[in-house]
Amino acid sequence: MPRVKPLVFVACLVPALLLGWDAFTGGLGVNPIEDITHRTGDWALRLLLVTLAVTPLRRLAGWHALVRFRRMFGLFAFFYAVLHFSTYLVFDHFFDLLLIIDDVAERKYVTAGFVGFVLMIPLAVTSTQGWIRRLGKRWATLHRLVYASAVAGVVHFLWLVKIDIGEPLIYAAILTVLLGARVAYRYRGQGGAMRAGAAGPARSAAR
Repeated sequence: MPRVKPLVFVACLVPALLLGWDAFTGGLGVNPIEDITHRTGDWALRLLLVTLAVTPLRRLAGWHALVRFRRMFGLFAFFYAVLHFSTYLVFDHFFDLLLIIDDVAERKYVTAGFVGFVLMIPLAVTSTQGWIRRLGKRWATLHRLVYASAVAGVVHFLWLVKIDIGEPLIYAAILTVLLGARVAYRYRGQGGAMRAGAAGPARSAAR
């Protein structure tokens, strides 16, 4: 497993390296800023969904080793989200904070994207073992923000494209399946606990 982690790290870094290469060689297309914005946003959302897919895959397929990569996937999702937002901040608005505030308030797809990004910040900050120890059970509660962040990311993409919504609908379907799997697992777990609780008094009565 220690040998696999560097490979996963490099695989997650490849989109950024390709983006850098295209920027260096002039391969970003007619609108370089738009290309950078879209590619970094796409990979932020993709890796966020990959992060959410770890638990269902572990439960359904028994791929328990995936848990060791979940934090890496989440941090890389945040890394691409930072690149995405930085492109918007620097190249689209040239650090004009008042213009950015107006943009966030007036354009709903920007609002959704900004909310999704802000929700990722505490997740990235508290991803270390030290924070896990400090927060205890509250850490798991805090990191449920990842669900809201993913929803905001999908909504951001859906509202952004407006016409050709095929790709964002694919992301929406994947997210729906991943969240649905969690709900189903929790419901099944609660049902099992209730049946076990009912069986206990019945066995006592039988005695």
